[in-house]
Amino acid sequence: MEAIFSKEIQAGLDKARVDSLKRASRLRVAVDGDMQPVLRLWKSGFAVEENAPTMRGLIDLYDGTVHLMQCLIIASDDAAGERRYEFKRATAVADRPPLDFEVADHAPVGLIEDARKSGK
Repeated sequence: MEAIFSKEIQAGLDKARVDSLKRASRLRVAVDGDMQPVLRLWKSGFAVEENAPTMRGLIDLYDGTVHLMQCLIIASDDAAGERRYEFKRATAVADRPPLDFEVADHAPVGLIEDARKSGK
């Protein structure tokens, strides 16, 4: 059996669900210096509040203060009090620049110089 609610009751239920998701999520998107809470995140996109400013292009995704990804996004649709965005590209942020060569598993971590040979 499916319940049918009036528009006012459905809007209230949607708002309560969105408020609950906002409190539970640490995820945020940053665009043009503005931070917006992320309600849901999935493999190919994310959702924010429906009344959030429209975003397009390059954004940064954070978990609290930790920078997770830099993403290129497009708006997908609006439904149930949330605006959905799809990733065109989502690149994970690394703590160091990428290497342009292969590092062998048995490669030395550092060099130890023989002080007797260097004349010291």
